[in-house]
Amino acid sequence: MPRPRKPRFVQGRPVAGVFEPDRTPPWGRHVVLLPLEGLEAIRLIDHQGLDQATAAEVMNVSRQTFGRILSEARAVVADALVTGKTLRIEGGDYALPSGGGRRRRRRRRGGSE
Repeated sequence: MPRPRKPRFVQGRPVAGVFEPDRTPPWGRHVVLLPLEGLEAIRLIDHQGLDQATAAEVMNVSRQTFGRILSEARAVVADALVTGKTLRIEGGDYALPSGGGRRRRRRRRGGSE
């Protein structure tokens, strides 16, 4: 039986939950999902400029796990940008700070369409 997953710490909800291309590609509308922990990894590395070891500590995961989360998130974003797909930020396995210092756990939802 596999070990239960630890939730990844995420500092807050995204400012926007969906990014859509300005035109629908000729092959139709497709959606890719970026989990919140993937967005957090991109935010910590590319926006805040942290190194992977520090960012992994912030998210409460190993450096190797952080590297995998970051790599998968960048691949999803690149796919959406290059192919004109809608990028939806939702789901994942993360903990969000809430009132009173408690953390709320969210479970993974759905897949890509």
